[in-house]
Amino acid sequence: MKTLRWTSHDLELLPDNGKQYEIVDGELYVSKQPSWEHQLISLELGTLLTIWSKQTRRGVTNVAPGVIFDDDDDVAPDLVWISRERLATALQSDRKLHSAPELAIEILSPGSTNERRDREVKLKLYSRHGVLEYWVVNWQERSIEIYQREQALLVLNRKLYTDDVLESPLLPGFSCPLSHLFDEVSSES
Repeated sequence: MKTLRWTSHDLELLPDNGKQYEIVDGELYVSKQPSWEHQLISLELGTLLTIWSKQTRRGVTNVAPGVIFDDDDDVAPDLVWISRERLATALQSDRKLHSAPELAIEILSPGSTNERRDREVKLKLYSRHGVLEYWVVNWQERSIEIYQREQALLVLNRKLYTDDVLESPLLPGFSCPLSHLFDEVSSES
């Protein structure tokens, strides 16, 4: 019996109903609308990365862009940062990226299925397709896991907490105290 494999073409046929549809290795993943805290962290981190990008002119940040690695690997990371050089070849006529950004960021939504998708499934996908750095933001725990490319794999380099400062060799001069990033997220969330 042949297993159904979803493709990018199949995504085009799904309803525009506020849900996010992604395909990883031919498997369909459906996400609900993100929470207030998820979007607040996304906006804050995206703003900080955009300010740094405008100052350095090294690249651009975008929120939930379409990234099509293959016909059966079509995702929308919460945030990406991509250099201007890579963007010139990755952005194609459909106005989606067709190769990896240097940095992909996922902000965890509650639930074991969501955590598994971001910490395992997408980690493997981004690793396989050449993302240089991957950040998994856990707003509930007020932490960020930093995965960096070592040889051909993304591996956990460090985990940062509220008292730490977010920096990256990928983004020289970028610096963000996590206490600032998680300022508006209630400790009761």
